[in-house]
Amino acid sequence: MVKPEDKTPENKVKPRSRQYPDSQKKMKEDVATTGHSWDGIEEYDNPMPRWWLWTFYACIIWAVGYMFLFPAWPMIKSATPGLLGYSTRADVADEIAEFEARNDVWFQQLNQTELTEIAANTDLQRFATQAGGSVFRAQCSQCHGSGAAGVQASGYPNLLDDEWLWGGTIDDIHQTITYGIRNEEHMDARYSQMPAFGQDGLLAEEEIDQVVEYVLQMSGQQHDADLAQAGFEVYDLNCVACHGPDGGGDPFVGAPALNNAVWLYGGDAESIRETIYYSRWGVMPGFVNRLRPAEIRAVAAYVHQLGGGE
Repeated sequence: MVKPEDKTPENKVKPRSRQYPDSQKKMKEDVATTGHSWDGIEEYDNPMPRWWLWTFYACIIWAVGYMFLFPAWPMIKSATPGLLGYSTRADVADEIAEFEARNDVWFQQLNQTELTEIAANTDLQRFATQAGGSVFRAQCSQCHGSGAAGVQASGYPNLLDDEWLWGGTIDDIHQTITYGIRNEEHMDARYSQMPAFGQDGLLAEEEIDQVVEYVLQMSGQQHDADLAQAGFEVYDLNCVACHGPDGGGDPFVGAPALNNAVWLYGGDAESIRETIYYSRWGVMPGFVNRLRPAEIRAVAAYVHQLGGGE
């Protein structure tokens, strides 16, 4: 330790620049400063490496060229097209056209093959299943679900089971997809109407309660035996024409079976009573004007092979 009295010029601690005189002296002599100083710290004016500067200038030139050759500046309705006329939309359109051309052969074969014979052609069935599945996920999954299981008690039927309101053969499925159900778009749409027995005053409250218990009895659920016995006569007079004497339903008129555990709008007493009182009015759009004929046939083949098709 240097004592205060020993702090002569010779004994003072030398600054770092003087401890390394060669390097620091050389930097101070060869490199100019910017003139900026912060608490005695000066900023050297070191130029950027030449290779970096040339790269930077080249990037600027490239950017300016790109601005004129390719779409760059946004306008009110579009962007500047660029001198080369390049378009990513055109690339996508060309790619779609390429795949359409590849699939067109299969679509033509699909149109020329009877619906009931598609499954016999392994390659055609594979194409129809894949194409139909893609269309189904884009057009039908919003209601029937991505797996085609429907939405329970919400009026969107399950397409995986054996219960079909309008028939589950591939021809029936094709007809339903083509024209839809109870819509006002097509004269050939599936159509039926269940009376609103309560709302329209066709049945008294007591009669509705009786037929609810009878339907619960038919479907094997807990019920009031006395009310169910009285409900048999009400059912026989008002419901048997569509749903059948045993509650088996009638696909010809879209009348669901009432003697099992499959319910489109719910099978508990409250849901059944609401159905009888207000009726139901499910609507499905037709796709004859939305999809190409081959796409509709592909969707029919896809739905039919899911496991519930007749």
